[in-house]
Amino acid sequence: MSEALEPEVKTNPQGDPITSTATADAPAAQSGRKDPHAEAKKQKVVSPEYMFFEAPREREFITGSECAKEAVRRSNVDLSIAYPITPQSETMQLIGVLYGEGYVKEYYRGEEEYGVMSAIAGGSRAGVRCFTATAGPGTLRGIEPIASWPGHRLPAVAMFTCRVVNAPLAIQPDNIEIAYLLNCGMIVFHSENQQDLFDYLMKAFIISEKNDVTLPVGVCCDGFFVTHARGYCSMPDREFKLPARDPWRGSVPVLDAENPPARLSRDAPVQKSNFMAYNIHAVWQQEVWAAVERSRKYIDLYMGGLLEAENVEGAEVILIASGSAAAQAREAVRACKEKSINTGLIKIRSLRPFPTNELRKLCANAKLIVIPEFNYVGWLAKDVAAAIYGYSKAKIVAGPHVYGGMSMPVEMIVDEVEGGLTGKKSSTVPSSDIMGTDIDPAAVSHFMQNI
Repeated sequence: MSEALEPEVKTNPQGDPITSTATADAPAAQSGRKDPHAEAKKQKVVSPEYMFFEAPREREFITGSECAKEAVRRSNVDLSIAYPITPQSETMQLIGVLYGEGYVKEYYRGEEEYGVMSAIAGGSRAGVRCFTATAGPGTLRGIEPIASWPGHRLPAVAMFTCRVVNAPLAIQPDNIEIAYLLNCGMIVFHSENQQDLFDYLMKAFIISEKNDVTLPVGVCCDGFFVTHARGYCSMPDREFKLPARDPWRGSVPVLDAENPPARLSRDAPVQKSNFMAYNIHAVWQQEVWAAVERSRKYIDLYMGGLLEAENVEGAEVILIASGSAAAQAREAVRACKEKSINTGLIKIRSLRPFPTNELRKLCANAKLIVIPEFNYVGWLAKDVAAAIYGYSKAKIVAGPHVYGGMSMPVEMIVDEVEGGLTGKKSSTVPSSDIMGTDIDPAAVSHFMQNI
């Protein structure tokens, strides 16, 4: 008596069952089963301008990870590769759901972050639109291939859900990893909230693929504060999607059978130790950073500028912040107003390119600048100080700083404002001013004893 054969189950390379119920021999309609890709197949391509500015939007109360999923759903992504690390794992799990629904064409889990970032490079070189995400130690493990993306002119989008990287290891929010991303040649945005994350991700795909840019974009957010918290997000209908990537419009040809690898660092002239090799490399680095600068006009067009200024005109105190610190700074502006302190806020959207000229104009008449950050090293304060040096006489306070997952009470920022204006020492945080006053040994001692 013969045994009945089990039906064959098709799987992807990871061994997971393929989600589509339709086959060439038995399409979904004929099999009587619902096609899981039906909704994705109905999506209509619209222009970026319509998607970003004209399409009607509906508000939903969702997490940042869900906002990232919805941004990718509307972005016509070809390839996404995942490797789990908190707090990014949920985002990429949701991208896997999109793959099952047909909104992402190819998706798989890499062996580790270095392999993921290298595979994203291969996909982008081949001409497809790529997306991935990572966090903290994952960012640092993948930093070598990530740092090669700009030099190879790869328009890909990576989401960095920032977390602690220092020992002792923790999974809490801390955006020190942004310091490692700022100077590798990629464009870097910093999202304050769920709405920013949704908008910046979609706009990043379009900006990165512009012919005179052709660079990767890193969209950062402060992990957990944004990824796992819920906020209101206004989104166009899921029936719309952005135009597909046109790889032949990039500044460097894609790689295929007719186009051998171009401008890769392993080419013989670049590897030789002679003046020509040095010159080739130097010129190409200059071109990468020139491309970063050329992205400004598209950031202005699609994002409304590299920064957002509130109540800055005539303000004696200006708070400058990015990411989640901008939300805390906004509340501190309100608290300062209750104390009759005229305070404005500058929220930095784009960290690379950096809004140097804009800051010089906005900060020209300020008396005090306070820069709250969710990291220990104060990478934003350093950039601001370098940008406005010689263009503002304001005293610059690099702080308050919180890190390792701690929250930032609004009172900490207000204390820095009052201390900066009056010279009174803060009751909650050590003095942290870095410019605008002579060195005070007692203040330095107070600072060192409290860190």
